[in-house]
Amino acid sequence: MSDAVTRVLIADDQEMVRTGFRLILEAQPGIEVVGEAADGARCVELARRLRPDVCLVDVRMPRLDGLEVTRRLAGPDVAEPLRVVVVTTFDQDDYLYGALRGGAVGFLLKDAGPALLVEAVRAAARGDGLVSPAVTLRLLRNLDHGSTGDTPPVPLSERESEVVRLVAHGRTNQEIAAELHISLSTVKTHLTSVQLKLDARNRVEIAAWAWRTGRMRDG
Repeated sequence: MSDAVTRVLIADDQEMVRTGFRLILEAQPGIEVVGEAADGARCVELARRLRPDVCLVDVRMPRLDGLEVTRRLAGPDVAEPLRVVVVTTFDQDDYLYGALRGGAVGFLLKDAGPALLVEAVRAAARGDGLVSPAVTLRLLRNLDHGSTGDTPPVPLSERESEVVRLVAHGRTNQEIAAELHISLSTVKTHLTSVQLKLDARNRVEIAAWAWRTGRMRDG
């Protein structure tokens, strides 16, 4: 498993951005860029044919925008969804909500830096989600602002609740392990259990649930 290569597709209408991302990612061990697309329709075509582990998708592209690309590749009606990380210059709420509701597992601003780009790809490949720290708290506080009705109670253990609160604050698995003085594998076990209990697809949905239900104030 440690020798597995993460295969990445890059979609952006700017050639310089695609080249920059490729250079950053391919300088990392275990990451291979398997394709590039300059527009949304081409991205969907390549993604369905190549089945990459992670798709990096810009929001503003010709033919199909990144939000529509995300819905087609990772939306709730997709039989075999791909892992999409939306990368954009524009820190706008409608892009954030549209991307995550469309099934994206991550949302990254282009000025976040190379390290966070690599971390987002690795997180997505693991099935985790990553949102740029600059927008995490605002996003999670408002992600389900339109929800109505009561949320049924979910029985979480004390440790699971602690993990959920830290996820909702944007902590990585490694940071959660260090803060709670538990192993990384234990964090992952708790997250798997929480996902099953909440019927959540990823950690972003776990975090949204925590904000929506007031779990951030527990303890």
